[in-house]
Amino acid sequence: MNKFDYQQAANTHEASVLVTGNDRANFIAGGTNLIDLWKYNVTNPALLVDINRIKENKTIEEIEGGGIRLGALVSNADTAYHPLIEQRYPLLSSAILAGASGQIRNMASNGGNLMQRTRCYYFYDAEVPCNKRHPGSGCPAISGYNRMHAILGHSEHCIAVFPSDMCVALAALEAVVNVSDANGTRSIPFEDFHRLPESTPEVDNTLKHGEFITSIDLPSNGFSSNYAYLKIRDRNSYAFALVSVATGLALDGDMIREARIALGGVAHKPWRVKAAEDALRGKPVTETSFEQAADLMLEGAQGFKYNRFKIALAKRAIIRNCMMSLHPELQKPGAQP
Repeated sequence: MNKFDYQQAANTHEASVLVTGNDRANFIAGGTNLIDLWKYNVTNPALLVDINRIKENKTIEEIEGGGIRLGALVSNADTAYHPLIEQRYPLLSSAILAGASGQIRNMASNGGNLMQRTRCYYFYDAEVPCNKRHPGSGCPAISGYNRMHAILGHSEHCIAVFPSDMCVALAALEAVVNVSDANGTRSIPFEDFHRLPESTPEVDNTLKHGEFITSIDLPSNGFSSNYAYLKIRDRNSYAFALVSVATGLALDGDMIREARIALGGVAHKPWRVKAAEDALRGKPVTETSFEQAADLMLEGAQGFKYNRFKIALAKRAIIRNCMMSLHPELQKPGAQP
């Protein structure tokens, strides 16, 4: 048993003060990823600061401008099944329900979903080198078994992928992440929250130590008329994505007025290429249009010994999911493709 201290924080300021300045202090909400990391000896906190008593972070509410604010402490399950999310942001609901298991979704918080770390098997094995755990020690995945690893945005220091399903939808929706610390609050566009590995793969996101997520803002456009989420995995339950795709389209008849496409399972963060989305604007809703967008999405993709198949798989997944977004009724539970 590892010894640790535990304190409950009554508000955001108190929570941040308790963690700031203590490199071995962690916030805890649902704890679904933290406990895994602890069990595998990837992390060993000396202090846990429980933020579950901060009531203002436990709501889902409408905000000025017609969007929705998701409290960071609302569970994934309560978010996915919330009437406002099901009706106005069904893409987000579908993505959440594609992730983890029912039990984990009941515990996992929205903020924690954004903060989860890679499931790279080398990262989880404390007995092998890993630049994410020990910078400069190497990345054995590059020459090892790398079937689940990145094909985009990787570096010579790390080829791990980000595992979230929820975040792929949030990237497509262009959400905004609100964070707080002892000095105040700030808002981070979702595309700037997670980062690519470059030369510092140990840094997963742009939060400073002592900051934590208070809420996530969704813009008014939820693409509720034409959307689809596709997750391709080795088994149909409780498995991480080989490739996932979130698509939202706004149509004028048979023409595309606006498109959003985000990929999961292929990079260190949810992957968007705005040039691909812009290229679809004004195009007809055909497989040819989506194939051209897929080529732009995957420009520069590079596989490794065991995951080169993911490039072709991702292209087919993008085309298929864009076509599926024309028939959102097939996203409903029990629907037959």
